[in-house]
Amino acid sequence: MNNRIQELLYRNLQEVFGEGDAERRRAAIKELYTEDCVLYSPAGMVVGHDALDKFAGDLRATHPHFAYTPHGKAQALHNAGRLSWGSGPRDEAPDYTGVDVIIVRDGRIEALYVFLDSVPS
Repeated sequence: MNNRIQELLYRNLQEVFGEGDAERRRAAIKELYTEDCVLYSPAGMVVGHDALDKFAGDLRATHPHFAYTPHGKAQALHNAGRLSWGSGPRDEAPDYTGVDVIIVRDGRIEALYVFLDSVPS
């Protein structure tokens, strides 16, 4: 289970929030998240695949040239995991950083908590 949790964290960062192609992002959400998933972020809470897809797509549209880069190794504990990351122009210092915490059910993300260390500009 630990390997799956780490995989979910890395793939979520790249294939959901780092993905600019709507079809690929939607396919990743379907594969990585439970139907009743919940995302908690400073902007609010969203529930389900459609709401998550809209949130990730809208966020991506605000800075399409940014890349999400893991900072350190993903950690897993029982049915949860966390990953620190940065986001900014490719090959530059991140404009903002954060930590994703996930709760996993049946091998998929049931809940994602996004903690921002700094607010995007």
